[in-house]
Amino acid sequence: MASSSDKKPPVAKKVKHEMKMFDDVRVDNYYWLRDDSRSDPDMLHYLNQENAYTDYIMSGTKNLEDQIYAEIRGRIKEADISAPLRKGPYYYYERTLEGKEYKQHCRRLVQNAGSVPSVLDVMPTGPEAPPEHVILDENEKAKNHVYYSIGAFKVSPNHKLVAYAEDTKGNEIYTIHVMDAETRSPVGEPLVGVTDYFEWVGDEALVYITMDEILRPYKVWFHKLGTNQSADSCLYHEKDDMFSLDLEASESKKYLFVGSESKTTRSIFYLDISKPENGLMVLTPRSEGIDTSVSHRGNHFFIKRRSDETYNSELLACPLDDVNAITTLIPHRDSVKIQDVILFSDHLVVYEREKGLPRVTFYSLPAIDEPLQSLQGGQAVEFVDPVYSVDPAESQFSSSILRFYYSSLRTPPSTYDYDMNTGVSVLKKIETVLGGFDASNYVTKREWAIAQDGTQVPISIVYRKDLVKLDGSDPMLLYGYGSYEVCVDPSFKSSRLSLLDRGFTFAIAHIRGGGEMGRKWYENGKYLQKKNTFTDFIDCAEYLIEKKYCTKDKLCINGGSAGGLLIGAVLNMRPDLFKAAVTRVPFVDVVTTMLDPTIPLTTAEWEEWGDPRKEEYYFYMKSYSPVDNVKAQKYPAILVTTGLNDPRVLYSEPAKFVAKLRELKTDDNVLLFKCEMGAGHFSKSGRFEKLQEDAFIYTFILKILNMVPALA
Repeated sequence: MASSSDKKPPVAKKVKHEMKMFDDVRVDNYYWLRDDSRSDPDMLHYLNQENAYTDYIMSGTKNLEDQIYAEIRGRIKEADISAPLRKGPYYYYERTLEGKEYKQHCRRLVQNAGSVPSVLDVMPTGPEAPPEHVILDENEKAKNHVYYSIGAFKVSPNHKLVAYAEDTKGNEIYTIHVMDAETRSPVGEPLVGVTDYFEWVGDEALVYITMDEILRPYKVWFHKLGTNQSADSCLYHEKDDMFSLDLEASESKKYLFVGSESKTTRSIFYLDISKPENGLMVLTPRSEGIDTSVSHRGNHFFIKRRSDETYNSELLACPLDDVNAITTLIPHRDSVKIQDVILFSDHLVVYEREKGLPRVTFYSLPAIDEPLQSLQGGQAVEFVDPVYSVDPAESQFSSSILRFYYSSLRTPPSTYDYDMNTGVSVLKKIETVLGGFDASNYVTKREWAIAQDGTQVPISIVYRKDLVKLDGSDPMLLYGYGSYEVCVDPSFKSSRLSLLDRGFTFAIAHIRGGGEMGRKWYENGKYLQKKNTFTDFIDCAEYLIEKKYCTKDKLCINGGSAGGLLIGAVLNMRPDLFKAAVTRVPFVDVVTTMLDPTIPLTTAEWEEWGDPRKEEYYFYMKSYSPVDNVKAQKYPAILVTTGLNDPRVLYSEPAKFVAKLRELKTDDNVLLFKCEMGAGHFSKSGRFEKLQEDAFIYTFILKILNMVPALA
């Protein structure tokens, strides 16, 4: 086998492109790589060269990659169903089939539809049970497409029709199809060029949202089934390009709520489903720095509101007919952030965060016709792992059953039904992990690193206790994100076992810029404090080395999208600290992208990163932008991935990053670039195709650490 040095890496041509601002000149020799049509022959030739080089360098470890892929796939129970959810006269669930990439959407009649739902309910499946009906088989729909994804699947209130949003390119531009749930025959013509935000208005109409030329959701439409899309009426047009629209139905299914939001401000319109002819009405008017979201029950709207003063949010209520008659149900608390609110006919469930961990608290509500007062005596659901993830499921509004999804770094995804009247909790489904998996073999824990400014930064950790020695000799994969107030809670990923079972420790650095520790945690990692995100990650890495979880020569890092920005930034800042880095669909050309309002999502992002048209932000962003800070120094081994059709981070950003690294870096360490030519931001669409990406990344890491078996 030829050595990797026998084939030279691709060299992108250099075409000088100067960009001047504030008497500052930036030279981008690889600006030409951006082609909005994605059809430029020179650009495609370069990407194909990079893919061929990556294939060549990794060809010697193909056996190991195949082995890891077989391991990962072998843990999956390929033929399975999700925990059925009772809605009206049916149980709804999803089914996966052996060997099939995509799922089926199914339902089965409830035998005693008039009974009161119970946590002890079990969907009958025997020969005497009502037959299963497959409403939609994604495998059939995906046959003629390289990429296939359904963004939303919603049944009409009378359960006779289904609407679903379909993306066949990975560019997140959807087509909404409506069909008869029983016969699967189409109803009317599809709605094209739309988002996956849509809701039913009764059984004969939809409300949906479309995007402008930069993919900003900006118009709300009303569509009556059986009419042409061109005849649809526009309910609202958001003309401010800093704001985007979203749409959701109330748990009671009596109202639709349209949110108009920037990164700091959110206002709400509502549509009374019983009176759609009245159009959208203002519920919470736009006020700079005020962020609201709304639910409904009985005679009241419930409003979660955040402001500069109530930065972790408060929960309010107001009568339907007097939105100014505010009652504070849960006041603002400095140490507890209200993440989400789910309403039931007799209960209120609040998903909160404290000390970096999620919690679920529920309250009993007075009768619908009684006045609402400050809530007291909330009860918390107990969890067993020291670090974990818990997420809300759809409200079963008229029942007392709270469904939630639980997971930890050692606990597979689990669906629970919890009866808020009795306190009885029932595990309805836990993801089967084949291959002899035993959760007791793994240790999960939380550590706290001390950042440069004294801030304590939480780290979630998992390792296999019989393999990891904690003497500095163990390999580690450290993950980070740290943007958009996203909470990266510790959750299970069965493919990760292929690293853990080879003696790796896996850790998540919950750095500032995320939302794990509350709103201030986010605000202290954005704008002119964005570098806290990067220095926190470096401090976490050094802490883990100090505590002998690994050494520099065994430390690998991973992040994607805005987490790819993180990886790119820390590689420039501290390349000596890491052995290998994987950065997926990375946002690395910060200044150039944020100066171009024609790029999808840019205008809305000014409130996340800052507006570089302002001098202070320009120079601050330039000081950390990965492409702008690549320099002549040694870098660790690096793998960069992207998707040609990505609408969120243009493929050209990572392409330019790689080209500039090839030009300037002074080491001989491996640098690979892999571009999926038929995928978008979220890689390939099939469930097994996604596993191939994990297998490839893990093989790369093992190769760099010299952990490839001799026969691989």
